[in-house]
Amino acid sequence: IWDINKISIRGKKLPLISQANTAVSASRITLIFSENIIVFAANVILDPATAHPALILSEENRCVTCGEKSQDLPRDPQRFNSLPCVLGHPVVTSGRFYWEVDIRDSGAWDLGICRHNVMRQGRICVKPEDGFWAIRFYKDEYWALTSPEMQLTLKEHPTRVCIFLEYEDGRISFYNMTDESHMHTFSQGSFNGSVRPFFRLWLNDSKHLTICPAPKA
Repeated sequence: IWDINKISIRGKKLPLISQANTAVSASRITLIFSENIIVFAANVILDPATAHPALILSEENRCVTCGEKSQDLPRDPQRFNSLPCVLGHPVVTSGRFYWEVDIRDSGAWDLGICRHNVMRQGRICVKPEDGFWAIRFYKDEYWALTSPEMQLTLKEHPTRVCIFLEYEDGRISFYNMTDESHMHTFSQGSFNGSVRPFFRLWLNDSKHLTICPAPKA
């Protein structure tokens, strides 16, 4: 279902890891390390079994769009039936990974990760206490979905967001790839189980989100 590409090791430029000396490349946020640290670019794809009926996935499962009405899909306990959400593969249980999402002309969205076993039926609150670590763009404002929510101040609107997961450290960070700036970091300490990429659109305010292909090693 998924694969990963090793992109750096010892002394090379790496996608951002916390507590290190930051440098930036034109294509992705990078770091230079003196230690032997391995980072993987996750080849994230969307999981149709989890997609809300109003969401339409592309054939390659990399783009999600809000439809005008809900589709007639089989009932599935994995599927979100209240919020228009969809999860991604891979399911992560260890390691450091990053992926990028193209958000240009996307309208409103939530992006981040969630526990593999989050509630998908009924009333859902996107917050860390319920197993979600995400940021939001809605009505021209950016928010970290903490408790309470915290508004983020960005110098420039991103067209692409990089999501960087450090599983063992319980940390997930978000980066604006337009001006190569840090947006927000959740320091959870422990995720208490496997996590997955998380995507949400807003039925009357969203267009589409596109997952960028992982760079080749």
